[in-house]
Amino acid sequence: MVKMLVSIEGMSCSMCEARVNETIRSEFPEISKVKSSYRKNTTVIVTDQEIPMEELRAVLDPLGYIVTATTVEPFDKKNFLLFGRNK
Repeated sequence: MVKMLVSIEGMSCSMCEARVNETIRSEFPEISKVKSSYRKNTTVIVTDQEIPMEELRAVLDPLGYIVTATTVEPFDKKNFLLFGRNK
C-alpha cells in the first residue's frame, strides 16, 4: 500500500473537502481511505498503487479544484487505524 499526499488548490470549506473525497472515491474504487483538508490544501489517499497525477487532474479540474503536486510514500498497514488521528 502507498500513501499519497496530493496538493489541491480551490478547496475553501468542509463541503469542498467532502466533494473532493466523494469524487475521488467514486472514480477510484480501489482506494482504501481518502481525507481532505481545505485549511492545508491537501488530500491524503491510501491505496494499493499510486494514482497518476494526470488522472487525478482529469477528475478534479472540471470541478474547479487544481491538483498542483503529489508525493508518494509506502504505507504501513499496521498503522492504518491511526490514520487521520491527531498525534
